[in-house]
Amino acid sequence: MTKRKLEICCFTAESAIKAAQAGAHRIELCDNIAEGGTTPSYATINWVIKQLQIPVNVIVRPRGGDFLYSDTEYHLIKEDIAQIKELGANGIVVGFLTSAGDIDLKRTAEVIRLAAPMEITFHRAFDMCRDPFIALEQLKALGVNRVLTSGGYANAEKGAHIIAQLIQKANNEIIIMPGSGINDKNLSSLIHLTQASEYHSSAKTFIDGQMQFKNNNVSMNGSDAPNEFRHISVDLSQIKKMLRILNEHK
Repeated sequence: MTKRKLEICCFTAESAIKAAQAGAHRIELCDNIAEGGTTPSYATINWVIKQLQIPVNVIVRPRGGDFLYSDTEYHLIKEDIAQIKELGANGIVVGFLTSAGDIDLKRTAEVIRLAAPMEITFHRAFDMCRDPFIALEQLKALGVNRVLTSGGYANAEKGAHIIAQLIQKANNEIIIMPGSGINDKNLSSLIHLTQASEYHSSAKTFIDGQMQFKNNNVSMNGSDAPNEFRHISVDLSQIKKMLRILNEHK
């Protein structure tokens, strides 16, 4: 069996470096955890790609919220893809839906052409689809490399039964990568339930900043960080534990 892989979702350049040092097989580079991930800055993308020896896939999402984009937003997405391609990313992470909850076939196909030869991961917009099994067949036909999914549930544990069905339907023509809430406590169970070859985790933790003066009357923070004076990072010990678990389930 092919070696199982762990992708770590990183929201800062420093997190990406740490995740790679811990042994992650691939990075999904994002910004803005409060919105579920948006396109990071070009400087961040460029620096991370130059620093790392492992593949870096970059989310291309101009805002939070749904996955039905205006013409202006779609134009920006295409511009971002061109820049990310020039910077040398391994792949992009995207998702487009129609108002009816189906895959936007036209936009997805166009983005695949624009991004080539980069990999295409269709992100958890998939979990908002009306019918995941129809959506899967459409993405296979379009040539998408990978689908990130929680099985249409709040997290991958709850959606494991659907993920397992999707993997069967994928028939090794497209990678189904479970994601959402995956950690060292539930990974072994998810491997058993889904038999997926790749897993996605943020392995997130929050670390204290270095501010000595703290104005606790003001908050600029819209994320789930406990307070203004902490910021997101990755938990190295959790990444290493998950890698050990993957190696134990060859």
